[in-house]
Amino acid sequence: MNPDLNLLHPYPFEKLAALKAAVTPPAELKDIMLSIGEPKHEPPRFVLDTLVKNLSKLSNYPTTKGIPELREAIATWATNRFKLAANTFTADKHVLPVNGTREALFAFAQAIVDRTEPNPLIVSPNPFYQIYEGAALLSGAEPYFLHCTPQNNFIPDFAAVPAKIWERTQLLFICSPGNPTGAVMSSGQLKELIALADKYDFVIASDECYSELYFDEQNPPVGLLQACAELGRNDFARCVVFHSLSKRSNLPGLRSGFVGGDAKILEKFLLYRTYHGCAMPVPTQLASVAAWQDETHVIENRKAYAEKFDAVLKILDGVLDVTKPDASFYLWPKTPINGEAFAQKLFETQKVTVLPGSYLAREANGFNPGENYVRLALVAPLEECIDAAERIKNFVQSL
Repeated sequence: MNPDLNLLHPYPFEKLAALKAAVTPPAELKDIMLSIGEPKHEPPRFVLDTLVKNLSKLSNYPTTKGIPELREAIATWATNRFKLAANTFTADKHVLPVNGTREALFAFAQAIVDRTEPNPLIVSPNPFYQIYEGAALLSGAEPYFLHCTPQNNFIPDFAAVPAKIWERTQLLFICSPGNPTGAVMSSGQLKELIALADKYDFVIASDECYSELYFDEQNPPVGLLQACAELGRNDFARCVVFHSLSKRSNLPGLRSGFVGGDAKILEKFLLYRTYHGCAMPVPTQLASVAAWQDETHVIENRKAYAEKFDAVLKILDGVLDVTKPDASFYLWPKTPINGEAFAQKLFETQKVTVLPGSYLAREANGFNPGENYVRLALVAPLEECIDAAERIKNFVQSL
């Protein structure tokens, strides 16, 4: 067996299951889950109809590169969404469909890391999506974590990273809007990273799967491709983005997203994926075309989340140290007691499940930035989110 498998940490939800199993919640209360970032809004009916209508195409082997219609739909969407110059982000060279960003983020690290270089690093924010760490470890690289705290507005202080770290860096993972904090990087910050990538010759992998969950229709989050375009960097050199229909369109089970950016990198990544055997089924691709071509359902989705944020934050005002994020569907409240103890006692007394922040972070330099936080995913129906907020309020006031 690959010895690097022994380096992997238990997944956060395995730890959470063990934490909950140690206590017994009130039987009379309904269980409310705010722990998993799994959208619960209704998927768009027209997407499901397209999927069903094309099930006969399961008799065809799909190509790894994807059908032209899907790549064109993605290229058009990204060009419009991120204000790219016409014909610079092309369906043929700059887009690869993937079965959700989770598998793509993991696979990307395996393709990028050069094991012939001594002591390669993969840098990521901390807290983080655990796939970044697992991808680093199994690629033969060492993970290096940059703390996200209130002091830096939950955006890593990239300027403070020593040159000796950047010199070993082969891949930088960023997540904007961030999981779990919802913090959004500015165009200026992204441009600074691009300059660092040029100087030290590393690749930026920008996880943007929450990019369509925001509150101001006039000011959507900036993406890495957009920062490239503003620099006139129309080859998107060293820059690759990851997008998904899971959050945008409430289709987590469709397992559909895309990787886009630097054509030279994607050419090699396509070669890797051809051997990887991860082509998207044709019915899924056609359903994805329908989703990427429609914005009406995405706007309605944002409205539903905004309503939940307003209701929940009104209840928790003055109860927990928590503010509305820049984007995403998460709240990241600071807890009055240790986050793990908070999550366990909350479940034990109120039957509300939240995720301890320490499970989403690692101790680095003697500090775990998630230790006194919990993550709340406002994915449940509005009524359940309000009920959960009231229970959390009662719990905190009982401490």
